[in-house]
Amino acid sequence: MFGEELDTQLMSVLDATRQVMRQLGMTTVFGNPGSTEIPFLRDWPGDFDYVLGLQEASVLAMADGYAQATGQAAFINLHSAAGLGHAMGNLMTAYRNNAPLVIVAGQQTRSILPTQPYLYAESAAEFPKPYVKWSCEPARAEDVPAAIARAYHIAMTAPCGPTFVSVPADDWEVLTRAPQLRRVSQRVAPDPVMLAELCDALAKSRSPAFVVGAQVDREGCWDEVVALAERTGAAVWEAPRAFRTAFPEDHPQFAGFLPPAPEALSRCLASHDLVVVLGAPVFIFHVPGEAAILQGAVPLFQITDDPGAAAWAPAGTAICGSLALSLPTILERTPQRMGLDVVARKVEPEAQPSVPLTPDYVMQSIARHAPADVIVVEEAPSHRGAMQRRLPIRRPASFYTMASGGLGYSLPAAVGVSLAQPSRPVLCLIGDGSTMYSPQALYTAVQHNLPITFVVMNNGGYGAMRAFSRLIGGSAPPGIDLPGLDFVALAASMGCPGVRAGDPQTLESGLAAALAAKGPFLLEITLDSGVADFRDI
Repeated sequence: MFGEELDTQLMSVLDATRQVMRQLGMTTVFGNPGSTEIPFLRDWPGDFDYVLGLQEASVLAMADGYAQATGQAAFINLHSAAGLGHAMGNLMTAYRNNAPLVIVAGQQTRSILPTQPYLYAESAAEFPKPYVKWSCEPARAEDVPAAIARAYHIAMTAPCGPTFVSVPADDWEVLTRAPQLRRVSQRVAPDPVMLAELCDALAKSRSPAFVVGAQVDREGCWDEVVALAERTGAAVWEAPRAFRTAFPEDHPQFAGFLPPAPEALSRCLASHDLVVVLGAPVFIFHVPGEAAILQGAVPLFQITDDPGAAAWAPAGTAICGSLALSLPTILERTPQRMGLDVVARKVEPEAQPSVPLTPDYVMQSIARHAPADVIVVEEAPSHRGAMQRRLPIRRPASFYTMASGGLGYSLPAAVGVSLAQPSRPVLCLIGDGSTMYSPQALYTAVQHNLPITFVVMNNGGYGAMRAFSRLIGGSAPPGIDLPGLDFVALAASMGCPGVRAGDPQTLESGLAAALAAKGPFLLEITLDSGVADFRDI
């Protein structure tokens, strides 16, 4: 731990780095090895775990899921140049997800760098920008352990995010001393004057609305937000495109999910005389338009640990700081309000069985079968509306998806989440198009015998693209149909059992088999190819 003395004797950069990694709790390494990584991997210590991914994009997303589910920085070892390039899509997602990652990539040996050798990275520290908080290739081999310690502290400081260190292959054998490790605070307290202004506004409001985002879950503040909502009588909305759930979706004060469309979002919030955004941007939109809620007629406050999000917010008062340090003060200063009416969320009629299966019926069936402590990792954008209607998230740390909109995240992220939370079942809910971006992660799930149910919603193509093409009019564009994919066979090729369901009976039996499995299991569900849900855009 941090209070322990590090060995001050000369040792190899490799030994000093491993000593730093032990001290920082980064003894699980996610990687896909290449020739420039072999010196780092030699004489692998028995107290370290190596999680192999078969492609770097899968490796990055597995580590992202692991970091989010543990709340600690995950260590990634990637190949130089092209290897990091393969991971860049999910690196962008990790940056948007505020996932604390320390990425170390091999570089060719220093002695041959001037000759542009095979497999070297030119301007290695610049390559992953702007989707890292900090990156470097240390000027001296002796500086590598300290650079990795620095990368950890930056990754873990709010707002969390990825960091990157490029290490030439011959640096690991150079002699150095392990750096002295320090404690670095990771949370920032809010401005007390601005917090008092928010408390005054809450005390005067007759119809407040809370908009909650991922920071609530990341900081473990579910109970405080529920208590504040019940104390104020506020309606609670989930922020647009929230990638973690921040409030129990079966709570009577849960109002629903704000759409990422300016006009539709403004309509949802129009009846409120105060909007308080807790741990989310103001606001993430997917389409252009005029947001009346941002015109200044309704007071708007935001608490966020991301100064960047506070700076670009187009309206309102932004308070930078930790929710864990803010909410106790707000609770203490806010009086209990009585007699405030909260409009109950619309109850959807029960979905009916049919052939082909509908997304609503599938989600309703999953909700009926899934264990209470299940963790849902989702990447089925065509069917997110059905999921939100039929599969409520009721517990903290129980939902993960990608903040970026980039596909290929959630299947490997489910593996990382399961590695981090081995006592809880994981349900990976994913579309057919999304599955094909990182199917290699099925192999890792099998090798670790993880309790993951992979549910592939197969509508024969990119359903979101079909929906958007209908929205904007005109003929259907090319390249959106995906005929002939067999996900059960794909899973079987990597040792993962699976079945296909296309009607209510096979859906019931398939769900029962999947959830009874002791290890990974894939359930492919065939749906109507014309179904996609973008009703609010």
